[in-house]
Amino acid sequence: MAIKGLSKTIGRQEWLEPVEQALSKGVQSTFQAGGSAGKKTQDFLHGTWLGHPLHAVLTDLPLGAWTAAIVFDSVEAITDRDEFGAAADACVGFGLVGAIGAAVTGLTDWHQTDPPARRVGLVHGVMNLLGTSLFAASWVNRRKDRRGLARGLSTLGYLIAGVSAQLGGHLVYDHRIGVDHAPAQGLLQDFVPVLDESELLPGTPTRAAYNGLPILLVRRGDQVYAIAETCSHLGGPLAEGRLDGDVIQCPWHGSQFSVSDGSVVGGPAVHPQPCLETRVNNGQIEVRSERSLRGVQTGDVTSAPPIAAERLPRTGTDR
Repeated sequence: MAIKGLSKTIGRQEWLEPVEQALSKGVQSTFQAGGSAGKKTQDFLHGTWLGHPLHAVLTDLPLGAWTAAIVFDSVEAITDRDEFGAAADACVGFGLVGAIGAAVTGLTDWHQTDPPARRVGLVHGVMNLLGTSLFAASWVNRRKDRRGLARGLSTLGYLIAGVSAQLGGHLVYDHRIGVDHAPAQGLLQDFVPVLDESELLPGTPTRAAYNGLPILLVRRGDQVYAIAETCSHLGGPLAEGRLDGDVIQCPWHGSQFSVSDGSVVGGPAVHPQPCLETRVNNGQIEVRSERSLRGVQTGDVTSAPPIAAERLPRTGTDR
């Protein structure tokens, strides 16, 4: 509860806004200066290729290594056996290497978030930097055989890193940073009408809805595509984004998705958009979830071939 209160307090600190904005713009400018290579590097650091945030993988490396270091340090202090000290030293060094990767990926994810989560993330990052600096100082003192001072620095660094890790948990569970924001639940089991066919113009992203579930519809030639309209990154409205060919770009943070299968084309999103089957029936565009989402084993949804709208014959009462 104390950490949750701390997270809320940090989120209300508007004086942090100039700092967070300047740092965020600096990170973005760095990637933009790299052109297409910078964009590819940014997507790699987000974890677009992995299907979930790369940062979440790398954070386990320093925390796990430093936990082991604390244990080995304690055993060395009790037994006075050098081999445990050597193991602790190795774990501290390995954790420092892992911390670099975690910091780079975390900064990449952080710069495309919004307040108040961005403020909590800023403090989270500063605390991690402080904890890492203490472990680095510990590693230097280990090289100089100042074992007592080294263990003390590691213990203090570990306590700071532990508090920071809890703030990171609140970023995920309270602010939903790094989780899938696209509505995977409540997808339609049977075809239902969501829009009059005449309202869907070619090449124009159009929002439809059924029972509160926002749906993005795109017509390209004779095909009608439908994916979840809420961006999986942070919930942006894809229907307000820019369509380039069969790729829709979120207007909030620039995530790109294929409208034909929902797959991620460009970050910061790492989760694909749920994809829907479409058909035209009696002048109405109808949608339902893809078969693989309804429990039929048809392979990976994100790699499924494009689904053309199935046009059913009109009745005599149709226009």
